Amino acid sequence: MSIAIIAGTDIYDIPGVSLEPTTVETRYGVVHLYAGAGEHEGLYFLPRHGPAHTVPPHRVNYRANMKALAQLDVVAALAVYAVGSINPDIPPGGLALLDDMMDFTSGRENTFFDGGASGLVHTIMSPPYCPTLRQALLQNADSFALSLRPTATYVCTNGPRFETPGEIRAYARLGADVVGMTGAQEMTLARELGIHFAGVAISINWAAGIESTIHIIQEGMDEVRMRLLSLFIHTLRKMNTFDCLCEQSRLVTHPPEI
Repeated sequence: MSIAIIAGTDIYDIPGVSLEPTTVETRYGVVHLYAGAGEHEGLYFLPRHGPAHTVPPHRVNYRANMKALAQLDVVAALAVYAVGSINPDIPPGGLALLDDMMDFTSGRENTFFDGGASGLVHTIMSPPYCPTLRQALLQNADSFALSLRPTATYVCTNGPRFETPGEIRAYARLGADVVGMTGAQEMTLARELGIHFAGVAISINWAAGIESTIHIIQEGMDEVRMRLLSLFIHTLRKMNTFDCLCEQSRLVTHPPEI
């Protein structure tokens, strides 16, 4: 079974894993990613901002990225998101397992089903993240000395600017726990493709207005990231069956012709 890890800020490889650069051509563009070698064959690592982190969040080719994983026969994918904390129960340095999402982005390509030859499909987003993967992450987190908050609602903004204090106050009233710039399209497109998908938020700062200025924490974060990636690999490798409906989440009105 092919599996994938998607990462962004400050995660550019997977320590201890032999990775070979590779490219995948899709109808949406060419994707540069890494394939595991040796004992890690079948594992793919996708840096969402490109190998050198040169692509801003609103310019990431999310459709190409996710389609590339599908073409590689990826069945399950886990993503990590660097976020700002809105909920005081998730302080900087904390980890939260996402269970819901709000999309406040604009101008992004966010579906494979554009009508016409692309088809018309309505995708069920309840729940938005794979419950089988979420449960497995929660069960395994203690073994990697990770404290993983079991729920969090992620609000996705366009970026690359940070949010204003007023925007953060509004998101807090709507029930958001963390804020980031990349999570909406990855989850949505994975769901459209029938890929089992879950995400973990790692807080690196308080969101705008909670403190007088944005302060990105660094101390101790490399160790947390390393343990989180190890949790991801362990969890994905142990997955044999999925007790969920992720692969049956599409309601097809007009089947795609391409």
